[in-house]
Amino acid sequence: MMTRKIDGIPVSFFERLSRYKEIGHFVSTRMGSDNDPSCKAFNLSFNVGDAMRRVLDNRRRLSELLRIPPGGMTTAKQVHGRHVSVIDKSTAGKGAGNYDEAIDSTDAMVTNMAGICPMVLVADCVPILLYDPKKKVVGAVHAGWKGTLGRIVRKTLRVFREHFDSSPEDMVAGIGPSIGPCCFQVGPEVIVQIEEMLGDHENHVRRRAADGTGYFDLWRANHRQLVQAGLAEENVELAGVCTCCHASRLYFSHRGEKAKAGRFGAGIWIR
Repeated sequence: MMTRKIDGIPVSFFERLSRYKEIGHFVSTRMGSDNDPSCKAFNLSFNVGDAMRRVLDNRRRLSELLRIPPGGMTTAKQVHGRHVSVIDKSTAGKGAGNYDEAIDSTDAMVTNMAGICPMVLVADCVPILLYDPKKKVVGAVHAGWKGTLGRIVRKTLRVFREHFDSSPEDMVAGIGPSIGPCCFQVGPEVIVQIEEMLGDHENHVRRRAADGTGYFDLWRANHRQLVQAGLAEENVELAGVCTCCHASRLYFSHRGEKAKAGRFGAGIWIR
């Protein structure tokens, strides 16, 4: 993953996805500019107590900087579930200007329509961007620990296949910044679920303690799901940046900042 400034605003991009000029994508950061150190400087969520006008301005600025078509940015009411929505003309742009109009109870979005940019909002959960260069289909996934256990990324790949005849072997994925195995401590009740849902928990839980706690590796869990579904290892790019402890503190972290955390976005669209 690489980060560069566009008109003074840092934006991150996956190197692998950047090879495809027919699509655009991004992972935004917390920083509106070098001169704005406030904790929610580039928050993109209406749902964290930030002023609506400020959020709208941040979204407008991001759209203008990246040349996302007006009205194309599409968001959902994320519920840590595994529902996947196929975005068409009737749902394009939902949630762009108002949280109440966002797509209901959805944690992943897929579309083959040009100019529509599905965007997930995160602050420790895993954002995953998907692209099928043969069928020209894009998708954005919000995978928290519950979504990861529910294999939401596998469910999204199934929607690619069933609705657009995509083959995982043709696809490219980017796993964005999120809380890493260095910081994501979970209790024994979660580890039991990891064992039940994912099996082979030693590959997903690190540093088991005597009290039954451990550190869940969301990166590995989602990476394995993508590869096991058929994506080539070289087509899955892992940012490997922990939102909670990375020295740059470039992204929001709910665990690190609590109520102060805004949300950064990850989106992808066909030009």
